[in-house]
Amino acid sequence: MIPLEDNAGDILGKAQRGLRRPGENDPGRLGLNAAALRAIAEGTWYPKNPGPIDGLVCFNTPFHDMTVNSYVVFDPKTMEAAAFDTGTDCTGMLKYRIRQIFLTHIHGDHVLELDRLKERTGARAFVSEREPIEGAEPFPDGAEFQIGNLRVQTRRTSGHARGGVTYVVAGLAIVGDAMFAGSMGGGLVSYEEALRTNRENILSLPDDTVICPGHGPLTTVGEEKLHNPFFAK
Repeated sequence: MIPLEDNAGDILGKAQRGLRRPGENDPGRLGLNAAALRAIAEGTWYPKNPGPIDGLVCFNTPFHDMTVNSYVVFDPKTMEAAAFDTGTDCTGMLKYRIRQIFLTHIHGDHVLELDRLKERTGARAFVSEREPIEGAEPFPDGAEFQIGNLRVQTRRTSGHARGGVTYVVAGLAIVGDAMFAGSMGGGLVSYEEALRTNRENILSLPDDTVICPGHGPLTTVGEEKLHNPFFAK
């Protein structure tokens, strides 16, 4: 079991910084759901394991004092595959027929192996035009791609990162650092924008959509609508 990315103190700190209210510890005044926050503080909530998902492979690699997630999604019929972020060691990805690399954002822990993965697979890499990086082709908001017979939709989830993108494919939402199980990214660019784009472009998906975050365990849209202190009502 991968631990939750954030504890209750981390969540309070993100809200305090985002709202510029240092020292404010009242969840309600910080726009947080107190019951959901308490469950995380007491360790009584953890997202339900969605079980094995055909066509999805998850990787968890170390980065300093934490770990980072990356994913391979493949079409079970054609076995054509794509990588979503690279993590800090892409070795495990190399046994798949990776033809494309999709970046959720360009923070170092998510793109560290981009050059190596491209070199070893010959895959094309893609990134939001709002956050270009050398070695990846920029695309506009709303662009669509294919992995074999699988349609990949892109949704803007900026706020933590200027070029934050969520990729929706085959009942999955690969969100990078936009959202975690029970938390969200730090809103490094705009806290308000991060809240808004998460609500509009992740939590508007069907409840059974599996959220694949950049850190922490898999979760679902339904779980986050009920248990994420930033979004639970």
